[in-house]
Amino acid sequence: MKDKWLVAAKKADFNAWAEEFGISPVIARIIRNREITQKEDVRKFLYGDRKDLYSPWLLKDMDLAIKVITDAKQKGLRIRVIGDYDVDGICASYILTKGLELLGASVDTAIPHRIHDGYGLNDQLIRDAAEDGIGLIITCDNGIAAADQIKLARELGIGVVVTDHHEIPYVMENGEKKACLPPALAVVDPGREDDQYPLRGICGAAIAYKVIQALSESFPILSEGIEELLEFAAFATVCDVMELRDENRVLVKEGIKCLRKTKNQGLKALIDVNGLEQESISAYHLGFVLGPCLNATGRLDTAQKALSLLRCTDRFTAVEAARELKDLNDSRKNLTSEGVLKAIDQISAQQMEGDKVYVIYLPEVHESLAGIIAGRIREHFCHPVFVLTKGEDGIKGSGRSIEAYHMYDAMTEVKHLFTKYGGHKMAAGLSMADEEDVKRLRSELNMRCKLTNDDFVPVIHIDVPMPIGYASMELAKQLELLEPFGVGNPKPLFAQKGICFLSGVAFGKKKQYARFRIRTPEGEIGEMIYFGEPEKFVAALDEKYGVGSGQKLFAEGGEFKMDVVYQLGRNTYKGRDELQFIIQSFC
Repeated sequence: MKDKWLVAAKKADFNAWAEEFGISPVIARIIRNREITQKEDVRKFLYGDRKDLYSPWLLKDMDLAIKVITDAKQKGLRIRVIGDYDVDGICASYILTKGLELLGASVDTAIPHRIHDGYGLNDQLIRDAAEDGIGLIITCDNGIAAADQIKLARELGIGVVVTDHHEIPYVMENGEKKACLPPALAVVDPGREDDQYPLRGICGAAIAYKVIQALSESFPILSEGIEELLEFAAFATVCDVMELRDENRVLVKEGIKCLRKTKNQGLKALIDVNGLEQESISAYHLGFVLGPCLNATGRLDTAQKALSLLRCTDRFTAVEAARELKDLNDSRKNLTSEGVLKAIDQISAQQMEGDKVYVIYLPEVHESLAGIIAGRIREHFCHPVFVLTKGEDGIKGSGRSIEAYHMYDAMTEVKHLFTKYGGHKMAAGLSMADEEDVKRLRSELNMRCKLTNDDFVPVIHIDVPMPIGYASMELAKQLELLEPFGVGNPKPLFAQKGICFLSGVAFGKKKQYARFRIRTPEGEIGEMIYFGEPEKFVAALDEKYGVGSGQKLFAEGGEFKMDVVYQLGRNTYKGRDELQFIIQSFC
């Protein structure tokens, strides 16, 4: 399937922005493409710092949450933080537990076991807390859909404060959504309809950070730990795939600064065993190297191991624990690859190509891998995907969506099929009673789905059509002002038509990448790199110029004109800076 190329055409006085902020008009145009229209927002995008973070008191019920926590601490009640088994839940648990320890509260942590407990609160976790004499439970990254469990806690004399960021459960009454908040003493979730927080899309760890930030105003002793806790909020924001806009962008930018000089022994060890340089940590490393190591524990073992690593104070112990996490992640990668192949085989065998929503049942695949496999299939086919597995007590699964499909709303329409479900627009988790429900889920989701064929075409958003010859080292350096990159703030894309490919050579350990010698329409000779599969480029040449054209380019060279979408960067090697042009799409 060919990509659909769209060139951004948003308007602004780019020259005025460039002059005021000392940037290229190209950079100004890219910033405007990130839905920024006001000069103050341009300033915050380029130079925002901690002073630009929003007040925690803007979150609905924050005042109630702080009062409940403060009262519990003063009364000497035992507090239990209950988190989740992904990076966001682990980091949120660490933030709340560490902050409350600094406050002098009696606090411990429980993270549900993915297989034995499932997602979020359950009755047994509540009963365990009662047996242990817990007086207050604080949830983080979960709890918003646990009304029955919170009711049970209150019946057992345990207060509950919910901090979460997932969609608020609702019922439809007279064609309108009616939110169903759990009966907690306080519910801090920016998704509440009555919440006025300026940014709804913040992660669970960011909300946990806000709680400690609010407590620090009354307890100055917490101010010393705020910097360390910020790095964990940043870590989770990237790994939970929050949009890096507005406050999230500032939080991640500032948090990465802290990470580059972190004193946390667990993080330092994890960075070391993955062969990374602490001073060069980026959002990419959080999302694709370090984050998956923390996630792997909750997938293949228990997330308590990841939390223990973050709480470790001994260097030797931390390194041993970090190595174990890395080994688990390596195992997870292999199992994921096998699962993806099985999923692709099933799509073909069950003729799902005509479905709008893919529902894939892989009973023998480890249930913890369902979300990762769903994400890979979504990327490959550009369809909403549910991957279901056979758990200890029924069917469990995860979904990953495309921009045009609100997964949580779609699931709510068929909620009679689930014993439990939750999530948001782009991702969700679910439990079902038996295998017959899998067939019904596939049928009902597709029957109700209103997506069109256009929704399944991958879209490439081009920031600026720009000749390669216009690029300069100064522009490449200015592009770094736009970091950190991620969802909501992708690496800028440029495009040029009529680039002539003169020769190609495969490189990498498995010859999985390609380097091309090219000539621009202006006659300049240069080089471009493609980190995709060379076979795809070869197939595109064969389709455009005839079978054998791609092989000829690599074997003996030629002259093949292609339109190209590319990224501009700089490659530093042995003290030398060179411009680098990385191909992202072609036709």
